[in-house]
Amino acid sequence: MNEDAQFPSAEAQKAQEEKVPAGPDSSIPVDAADLEPELRPESEVVAEEPFLSPAPDPSAAFSDVPDNAGLENETQLIDPQDTHVDAPIFQSFTQPPPPPRRTPNLGDLLLLGVLLLLGAVVSVILFFVAVHFHLFGASSIQQASAEIHYLLGSEAVIYLATFGFALLVFPVFWHESLFAGLQWNGGTAMRLRWRLVMAAAVCFVLAWLNGVLIPSPTNTPIEKVFKSPGAAWLLFGFGVTFAPFFEEMFFRGFLLPALCTAYDWVTEKITKVPPRAPVEQGHPQWSLAAMIVGSIATSLPFAAMHAEQTGYSIGPFLLLVGVSLVLCGVRLLTRSLAASTLVHACYNFLIFSIMLVGTGGFRHLDKM
Repeated sequence: MNEDAQFPSAEAQKAQEEKVPAGPDSSIPVDAADLEPELRPESEVVAEEPFLSPAPDPSAAFSDVPDNAGLENETQLIDPQDTHVDAPIFQSFTQPPPPPRRTPNLGDLLLLGVLLLLGAVVSVILFFVAVHFHLFGASSIQQASAEIHYLLGSEAVIYLATFGFALLVFPVFWHESLFAGLQWNGGTAMRLRWRLVMAAAVCFVLAWLNGVLIPSPTNTPIEKVFKSPGAAWLLFGFGVTFAPFFEEMFFRGFLLPALCTAYDWVTEKITKVPPRAPVEQGHPQWSLAAMIVGSIATSLPFAAMHAEQTGYSIGPFLLLVGVSLVLCGVRLLTRSLAASTLVHACYNFLIFSIMLVGTGGFRHLDKM
């Protein structure tokens, strides 16, 4: 037997000592570096680098967290006392939108009254300027107050000045033009022009019946004005142009809608009924009761405005109330201020035309 095989050298013995069995029953040598720390020499365990330590179990990070921790965190995201918390995304769909602004209303009517006062101030200033320069032969306020040019001129200045102010002021509040806010709708009037002329003829028949049943008194203030030199033709032109346009703008453009809106607003507050949905272009839709009450309430001051001209007689007053009710009906049914203006102008034209024919071209005013 070879001695080298029976007695291994020192280098072989050292290499054999660095090998340890993998297990008690295993004869496969295992490197000491692969063993667990407790089986390795103490010096090697201490010298081990930190990154060689075993990674922690990921599930251990959540082992101590309660099951309802996520819900608690979600409920703590919104503080009830925090005013900076945004509203829910769909809150606007659950709350009803604010009611639309209904115009013209009583506030707009009050504003129009202020503009009328401003127009009156302008008219008074121009009146005194005209008297100062002796226009139309008037050298005093008394003479100017009885002169037809001053009378109609002062009224025309009030109308024009107020209209000019309204053109500038109301679009600022309404965010639309004055004519759009008043529902002028000239196309509707043109489309219905023949029916509107027939409505004016109905008003003329009412005037004829009123004159037969309740005769007007003679020598009224308006008759005295007519007998002034040149007054008849001026009244004719004024009565079919300025008067219908501006009277309709005030009474059927502002007063009637404002009264209808006020009636419906009070009714809604008492009965707790929501406001009616607006019609085209956001204009209000009134109830039947509001339109009836508004028409009557509009017709009374309209007739009273002309009462002084007719000597405060009952016949012309009732006639003007009836004519105003027709004009209110036309304005409400057609939703066109131009329609009621056309009826008003045609009615005045028929009245003046009969007077023109009956007096021979206003030459024989004693036949009135």
